[in-house]
Amino acid sequence: MKLGMNLLLWTGGVTAEHFPLFGKLKAAGFDGVELPIFGGQPHDYKPIRAELDNHGLRCTTVTILTPDTNAISPEAATRQKAVDWLKTVVEINHTLGSETLCGPYHSAIGAFSGAAPTADEKKRAADVLRQAAEFAQQANLTLAIEYLNRFECYLITTAAQAVELVKMVDHPNFRAMYDTFHAHIEEKDQAATIRTLAPVLAHVHISENDRGVPGTGQVDWDSVFTTLAEVGYDGWLTIEAFGRALPDLAAATRIWRDLFSSPEEVYLKGIKFIQEQLAGHRRVG
Repeated sequence: MKLGMNLLLWTGGVTAEHFPLFGKLKAAGFDGVELPIFGGQPHDYKPIRAELDNHGLRCTTVTILTPDTNAISPEAATRQKAVDWLKTVVEINHTLGSETLCGPYHSAIGAFSGAAPTADEKKRAADVLRQAAEFAQQANLTLAIEYLNRFECYLITTAAQAVELVKMVDHPNFRAMYDTFHAHIEEKDQAATIRTLAPVLAHVHISENDRGVPGTGQVDWDSVFTTLAEVGYDGWLTIEAFGRALPDLAAATRIWRDLFSSPEEVYLKGIKFIQEQLAGHRRVG
């Protein structure tokens, strides 16, 4: 397993002022960080790559789509903007040496039609994502699509829908991810959810039901780690937690109160919890 820490706990755009975090996270035992990519060009990320290399850290990344780059828009020009943005993100990942691009970039986050997703919307998403996956293949990058809960998106909100989208895209570089927070809301059973995703599972977010410190809430962690071991998952386990440090992100993720005393509490207690869970749920055979 590789243990990662999502930097959205601190920022929506990593700059030199965040570089001291790299040493702290490395010292805490993390193998890498997850970088938000919400703007910029590949050359903007070269200093970040150098700093990651300096600390011996690997990385994954996360991105989103907006109403202006909505892959399921009926407007062809908007869908092309989605393709163009995702290609730029792939190039940024290549600069960073990233292994996986995760996130809900199947549709615009927080945008709703007021109805269930249509067959046309799913097809539009698949067409855009297939083009992105083809481009990602050239960079040896895996796209791991994320389904969100029903309050943040409507196109895909379950593991079964994520698997359906992977099949529609039908490309070896397009896979799905599992986020314990969203699954806690939308699924009936964590173990069954992981088994559903297992054939296409490429990334995992470790996120408590309140977005706070992993291991302090209601997620069925025993089922999570037992089943991940059962299906042989051996990729990234990345902590994702949100606080109130970034007003726009706090508003988008509906964080209205303090969920932890400090970011240090999240990553120090979080990694200890994951390590203990891994030690107690080792794969047999």
